[in-house]
Amino acid sequence: MQELWASEMQTPNLRLSCRVAKMLHYEQTPYQELMVVDTYEFGRMLFLDNIIQTNVKDEFVYHEMMAHVGLNTLPHPRRVLVVGGGDGGVIREIIKHPSVEKATLVEIDAKVVEAAQKYLPEISCALTDPRVEVVIDDGIKHVQQSKNQYDMIIVDSTDPIGPAVGLFAGEFYRSVAEALTEDGLFVAQTESPFFNQDLIPRVYKEISSAFPLTRLYLACIPTYPGGLWTFTMGSKKHDPLQVDVSRIPDLNTKYYSPGIHRACFELPPFVANLIK
Repeated sequence: MQELWASEMQTPNLRLSCRVAKMLHYEQTPYQELMVVDTYEFGRMLFLDNIIQTNVKDEFVYHEMMAHVGLNTLPHPRRVLVVGGGDGGVIREIIKHPSVEKATLVEIDAKVVEAAQKYLPEISCALTDPRVEVVIDDGIKHVQQSKNQYDMIIVDSTDPIGPAVGLFAGEFYRSVAEALTEDGLFVAQTESPFFNQDLIPRVYKEISSAFPLTRLYLACIPTYPGGLWTFTMGSKKHDPLQVDVSRIPDLNTKYYSPGIHRACFELPPFVANLIK
């Protein structure tokens, strides 16, 4: 019997392949190729345009680090926006914070939300929470039309190709700054320090031009290229390194912790050199 493998070409010379137990869903949406497979190693896994987006085994690392580092840097975040992230994992983490009154998800592709709700319920479970608003729209346009509206904005984008290219541009970061309140902050995933060494310093410089304070931090995510992943925070006022970690509440997390909040900003020299 022939084995079925799902593969992502992580670079032109590197491929990550997972043996598939079952193909669960496939379709060509108006924006991208969408596939959900059940893998032996990582369980159910979502691909967009043959790129791994999330899976039920390691998703908690990415989603917790996208949400809690920034939310615990702010004193009382009330209104939070997620651009992209149609699987709902970041939303699930955001609503663990009792101060959050409204979490808005703006996802351009409705089919991603539908697939996540059907096949990834443990990730998408918070999308029906009464504090959550799901908007199917262009996230760039939504940000441009939202002035002084959000305490935190999280850019949970796909890789900087196709529909996501504009989410890595300086003009977009300036729009994000305008959409935030006077002491707001934002976080974006900013790719691999091994394989995106041109992108990371460019993005860091663009964010630094739009925000008084910029910080890069790290997490380990096995299915993302290189296993080591960067996130970049732009903040108008609050510094994540000045947070009193003894006051960070128990958020029922599996990766993020008060110690990780501080440690994730300790960059290996090869990463620190990217943003000097």
